[in-house]
Amino acid sequence: MNAPLTPGFVNGEVSFWYREQGIPTPAAPLPGDRQADVAIVGGGYTGLWTAYYLKKADPALRVAVLEKEFAGFGASGRNGGWLAGLLPGSPARYAHRHGAEAAIRFQRAMFDGVDEVLRVAATEGIDADLVKGGLFNVARTPAQAARLRAEVAEQRAWGWTPGDVDLLTTDEMNARLRVAGALAASWSPHCARVQPAKLARGLARAVRDLGVEIYEGTPVTTIAPGRAITPTGTVRAEIVLRCTEGFTAEVPGHHRDWLPMNSSMIVTEPLTCWDEIGWDGRELLGDMAHYYMYAQRTADDRIAFGGRGRPYLYGSRVDDRGHTHDWTVAALWQLLTAFFPAAAGARVDHAWSGVLGVPRDWCATVGLDRASGLGWAGGYTGHGVAAANLAGRTLSDLALGRDTPHTALPWVDRRVRRWEPEPLRWLGVHAMYRLYRFADAREASGTPRTSVLARIADMITGH
Repeated sequence: MNAPLTPGFVNGEVSFWYREQGIPTPAAPLPGDRQADVAIVGGGYTGLWTAYYLKKADPALRVAVLEKEFAGFGASGRNGGWLAGLLPGSPARYAHRHGAEAAIRFQRAMFDGVDEVLRVAATEGIDADLVKGGLFNVARTPAQAARLRAEVAEQRAWGWTPGDVDLLTTDEMNARLRVAGALAASWSPHCARVQPAKLARGLARAVRDLGVEIYEGTPVTTIAPGRAITPTGTVRAEIVLRCTEGFTAEVPGHHRDWLPMNSSMIVTEPLTCWDEIGWDGRELLGDMAHYYMYAQRTADDRIAFGGRGRPYLYGSRVDDRGHTHDWTVAALWQLLTAFFPAAAGARVDHAWSGVLGVPRDWCATVGLDRASGLGWAGGYTGHGVAAANLAGRTLSDLALGRDTPHTALPWVDRRVRRWEPEPLRWLGVHAMYRLYRFADAREASGTPRTSVLARIADMITGH
């Protein structure tokens, strides 16, 4: 069914998160050659957090951030608003090279990262609609319920204690949030709702106040040892850090490093049916489907609801304006109203899309090659709001030459093979998601076990 749209419905235009404050006009571009101690390519969360912690550690340090559009233009201003202490990748893969204890330390650091963002926001006066309400994961089929129980058991094996994550009865779930058809649920406190664009723009303001130069409207055409080259000048620096996440495929020499995965969202008009839905705690909401969703209740009482639309464009192209296909809007609306039938009388106010970075093994990485001075961070596979903060602290320590608990985490200097050339890349990703859709449909018929189609999809891409 087609989604009912408000008279002022907007498709794209970066994201709904900029509706209130308006899409920023890029600040002045790089006016010519500059010298810095650290040059950061990318003005999203990773670049901004790195600049923040560098200047906090050494106020005399000359730090320049180079951003093609405006700070917060990419995933940092478009995501689902999940400040979630979830590991950006598989703990078993991190443990394979570094041991189980290293993976557990990494998970605890991710938990702590949620509170660190809340601390900095309070200290710097960043009003980003932050509410630490935790995260619900719900299961709506028997197979999903089995996966949910298995996931909690696995999390226990990786150091999650009772209190870090707990299984809920449906009565316990319904007392807080009523999802139609929910058979089981889990809850973790290590997550907070955030308005992504407010966090990105507030962080950019705080970074500028510390003396960091943020040059917007400044595309970087070449990243090389000792320099970042743009059409209007070159920034020379001993250390050059690539913080481009989902746009990494557009950086020369990095086309196949991380795959730009597309994710789409819709947001309703403000709702009045909250007595039927609940959600007073502003918790985040996810599910156990293979073609999964993510949602939040916004500060102005809308439902922001996301999932995969058209997951990947041939040749790792990026649709940077956020336009979303009509069939994706319709599919997200159909799922939203299946979760919340009380919202069926509402309309959709805005739809948008963005890209996230996916390494070949679906695990994030942070590193700095001391010989060349080139560093990087990203590949968060959808968990970048909190992971970018930890990555920023880690990159800062690496750039300053410090040995800290952050630099000992198992994502540091992690290298994986590149994605396959086209058309294999396109075929693999689209086959994976088609199989996931078929698996979800099969499981919806009541089968108690995970569909073998989903296991085949995981094998195709190493998910």
